[in-house]
Amino acid sequence: MTQMPKLHAAMIAAAMLAMPAAHAQETQEASAEVQAKGYSVGTTQVAVLLDDPKAAAILERLIPTVYANDLFQTMGRSQTLAAIQQYEPAALTDAKLAEIQAEFDRLATEG
Repeated sequence: MTQMPKLHAAMIAAAMLAMPAAHAQETQEASAEVQAKGYSVGTTQVAVLLDDPKAAAILERLIPTVYANDLFQTMGRSQTLAAIQQYEPAALTDAKLAEIQAEFDRLATEG
């Protein structure tokens, strides 16, 4: 009986160790795809934006309170800015998302 809980614990630990590696690969693949097309407030994960110093600087400048929020920096990484809008409607208005998108578009043309 004691072997079964140990086995479950080992399996859970192994799965937890594998999760960050899988997430890192996912983020790298998304980052490579985005570099070819440019960033999008509707489709690019926040993790990709935060991992790019130029994109992160845009976010810090245009939405400083959202950028400084620990939840945005951690749990928000797997979401898009458009998805986060529902949690921060005052800061992430449609106009603000359009402004951010314009900056991302400009960034893409700088190459």
